[in-house]
Amino acid sequence: MQKRSFLDYSKKKYYRGRKLVGYSPEQMYNVVTDIEHYKYFLPFCKKSDVLFRSSSNLRAYLEIGFPPIVESYVSEVTLSRPYYTKAVCRDGKLFQNLETSWKFSPGLRSNPYSAIVDFLVDFQFKSVFHANIGNMFFDKLVQQMEGAFLIEAKRRYGQETLPSHQLSIPKS
Repeated sequence: MQKRSFLDYSKKKYYRGRKLVGYSPEQMYNVVTDIEHYKYFLPFCKKSDVLFRSSSNLRAYLEIGFPPIVESYVSEVTLSRPYYTKAVCRDGKLFQNLETSWKFSPGLRSNPYSAIVDFLVDFQFKSVFHANIGNMFFDKLVQQMEGAFLIEAKRRYGQETLPSHQLSIPKS
């Protein structure tokens, strides 16, 4: 039997998810790109300020914290309403790189208030110590983050038109 020590974890983490949700692509896009309000609904987000905004991109200052880790960074966000958004951070003290992307596609043909949401988060910690701590909480953190966007959609737009369903991810 092989034992895994505390220091065996990789500094790199990757998550890819796909869901059918009961909100339109435009509604989900609006929630995900409302970065200045993340501090009010996204777990662990302590501060979220938009520094610059145009129709195709924005720059935001974010501060996230889940004790004992607190990180602040600037995120460069590419926008393509209402289909896609991608955020990249390369200036953090904690992360070597941090990238998230969201793709919003029409859901059921019979329900215009449904969407397929593809979500990706890819990051690498700078230190093994932070990677070990992050690895212990990563799955739970990603689930809470995904859930927070759906809870915020419900607060803004009312009850979902169908229950969310996890979908299989197509092979690339």
